[in-house]
Amino acid sequence: MLQTDTELFDPSQFQAELSLKASPIAAFKKAIARAREVLDRRFLAGHDIRQLVRDRAWFVDQILQLAWQRFDWSNDAAIALLAVGGYGRGELHPYSDIDLLILLDGEDHELFREPIEGFLTLLWDIGLDVGQSVRSVDECAEEARADLTVITNLMESRTIAGPEHLRERMQAVTSPQQMWPSEEFFLAKRKELRARHAKYNDTEYNLEPNVKGSPGGLRDIQTILWMARRHFGTLNMQAMVAQGFLLESEYAILTSAQEFLWKVRYALHMLAGRAEDRLLFDHQRRIAGLLGYSNNDAKTAVERFMQKYYRVVMGVAELNDLIKQHFEEVILAHDGDEPPVPLNNRFQIRNGYLEVTHDQVFERTPFAILEIFVLLAQQPGIKGVRADTIRQLRDHRYLIDDEFRADIRNTSLFIELFRSSQGIHRNLRRMNRYGILGRYLPEFGQIVGQMQHDLFHIYTVDAHTLNLIKHLRKFKWPELAEKFPLASRLIDQLPKPELIYLAGLYHDIGKGRGGDHSEIGAQFAEAFCARHQLPPWDSRLIVWLVNNHLAMSTTAQRKDLSDPQVINDFAQMVGDGTRLDYLYVLTVADINATNPTLWNSWRASLLRQLYDETKRALNRGLANPLDREEQICQTQSAALDLLAAAGIDPDAAEQLWSQLGDDYFLRHSADDIAWHTQAILDHPPGGEPLVLIRQTAQREVEGASQIFIYAPDQHDFFAVTVAAMDQLNLDIHDARIITSTSQFTLDTYIVLDAEDGRVIDTPERVEEIRRGLIDALKSPDYPAIIQRRVTRQLKHFAFAPQVTIHNDAQRAVTVLELIAPDRPGLLARIGKIFLDFDLSLQNAKITTLGERVEDVFFITDAHNQPLSDPELCARLQKAIVEQLAVEGSPAINLNHLSI
Repeated sequence: MLQTDTELFDPSQFQAELSLKASPIAAFKKAIARAREVLDRRFLAGHDIRQLVRDRAWFVDQILQLAWQRFDWSNDAAIALLAVGGYGRGELHPYSDIDLLILLDGEDHELFREPIEGFLTLLWDIGLDVGQSVRSVDECAEEARADLTVITNLMESRTIAGPEHLRERMQAVTSPQQMWPSEEFFLAKRKELRARHAKYNDTEYNLEPNVKGSPGGLRDIQTILWMARRHFGTLNMQAMVAQGFLLESEYAILTSAQEFLWKVRYALHMLAGRAEDRLLFDHQRRIAGLLGYSNNDAKTAVERFMQKYYRVVMGVAELNDLIKQHFEEVILAHDGDEPPVPLNNRFQIRNGYLEVTHDQVFERTPFAILEIFVLLAQQPGIKGVRADTIRQLRDHRYLIDDEFRADIRNTSLFIELFRSSQGIHRNLRRMNRYGILGRYLPEFGQIVGQMQHDLFHIYTVDAHTLNLIKHLRKFKWPELAEKFPLASRLIDQLPKPELIYLAGLYHDIGKGRGGDHSEIGAQFAEAFCARHQLPPWDSRLIVWLVNNHLAMSTTAQRKDLSDPQVINDFAQMVGDGTRLDYLYVLTVADINATNPTLWNSWRASLLRQLYDETKRALNRGLANPLDREEQICQTQSAALDLLAAAGIDPDAAEQLWSQLGDDYFLRHSADDIAWHTQAILDHPPGGEPLVLIRQTAQREVEGASQIFIYAPDQHDFFAVTVAAMDQLNLDIHDARIITSTSQFTLDTYIVLDAEDGRVIDTPERVEEIRRGLIDALKSPDYPAIIQRRVTRQLKHFAFAPQVTIHNDAQRAVTVLELIAPDRPGLLARIGKIFLDFDLSLQNAKITTLGERVEDVFFITDAHNQPLSDPELCARLQKAIVEQLAVEGSPAINLNHLSI
């Protein structure tokens, strides 16, 4: 930009406004506001982003020079104002830090204290967000020697005002000859980069990534340039091409990525009105619109924008690996390197890294493109791939076509990778990073960078898939046997473990295509098995696992595992114990790879219970299922034995049980029944409600807390109970609502503390909850419910609640199924609606998946009859949807009604 851009800054107009005011602050502020408005308008009009960030830096130069000139510096004053860091590079986004160094020739700071303080005060008064330091040349050397950040900032410096020779002297005393030689600087920057990546879970695919700091972000590009500058002097990205460190195609990728990320960062700053580098949900949709993305039939605008973002940063990460590897080979090279060790005619190891034996390896023998990853898996001592070989691998990706995919050498190598004893996940990740996996499996290429727009899938589909395979591999680690005891045992018993890795690779590959992703994925898996000539049994198992990979978690979390019919139906679907073992291991890995917060002892215990009950059903034989009466008799007999041991009269227990109904004995264990029975018989009639709380280790509720309530039934019992639990900061994971023939309610809730997901494990907390529930049930105060706000993230993943109402064909109840975004007090809101509609809750199944609830309620009218009035049901449905709708959710659709 020419310095005559008077639209951005007009010196004459500025001086005129300055002369009209006693204080310069107003004139400076007006100029800054006008410049921001001009630059934002240019951004929205699609001006070149590189020019915009340079224009911003130029404008700040003008303001700082004018501010500096307002103070009495003599012409030969040994003091200078320097731009450092990103501002020193001449790059500024709307709210980027303006890093300044006030550089002194000598160490007498007092000599300039007054004008320096006045200058900095003026900058703060006019609203510039500056980061400043005041140092002598010698102090710069001392600080730079001790701090990598300081030397990095000083490398990128410009003189804004004052004598240039001060900066030149500072550069001389901080040169590589004086401190931080390039090898030492490279190692320190590499360590810093790894620590920064670890901060972001070492993935480019966080749901709310940091455009600057996350892997593949702007800081990665800048780190490469810092390394180059320290080793080669003034080398910039274009000069790296001339030096042979970058190909023209790679330079184009990096510059294009930087421009895209700069646009995103500029938009973030502009929308937030402050320095903001986190691509929060709050901004993703708006930025997608600003950058020209729109909805299409398959994906929303925000999904298309975020897929572009993830693919860009993945490309940066790939090149970052390559260039960093190249620098490592050059900067850390030492005399006396060992001669290469040949592996075969195509590959050899040099200084611990794998490389091709000649430049035509991939062109002459294309199967080497896959062979390289098999060799890396088979020889875990290899540190990695040499940069030149990575580059050749990338340059020959075009060879992967239909003919390549059908070549038996290639299909055999791909399957061989999955049979390796180690390195499967690491090398699949390498294949994805180098762009090989998505070319060999085009269906996998479709999910690269594809976000899953919800709060419990915290990774893109491809990252989640590879993470699942990583978890499958981790089940073999002895140190994880305690956390995953059954999965760790079963993984070693699977007859062909490679089949579960292949099923994991395909389990979500059908996402983003519309329709049932499990069915679509199964079709892709079937084609894969045919192309790779897998045996029929192997193929059938892989396809079955992909098609049913959600069945076990859905059954465990949404159905009543105490119902023998549920277990029998699931066992019929599974068919045999081998499939059950594979499915259990895959399910545990899938949940953990989706979001670590989803895995808790409660969810683990549900899956373990379903596994054990299904295994027993399979062992018993599918032709001989356990019926309801047999299970009730077994449970009652076991409970009587426990009560007899405790000295309880069996006749008194059986008299109480005669009032409770079959569902009670199907839905509770013998241990629970004995616990409840003894407490009820000891409880004085007509007293306050009985509330029992305990942390239990029994299988079906392991790792959670049980709350059992026994009291005379009242119409608002459920509404008051869940409202009180909400106020007591409890998360309800299961509810078993039973009303006896004597009109007493016997309700059991499985809860965790909402703050940290822990069980209730202190006497003080147990008593607080017990007393709170008793008081609430004795004296309901319903209007005090639901005060907590919906979280920021939840608002941006809103969807319209879905309510389905139908009458049960087997029982005299109406079934209300709810799928909705989770929110504080959700069950309390539902309870209040049931109360308003004069409904009774007979049972409930509560399921929370991340920020999504999938609950089932069994309800009757005031006369304990199923709902029969379609108009009443429609009003009920509408009330629930309107009450649970989150701001920003799509339009409500009321079409799930069948009475």
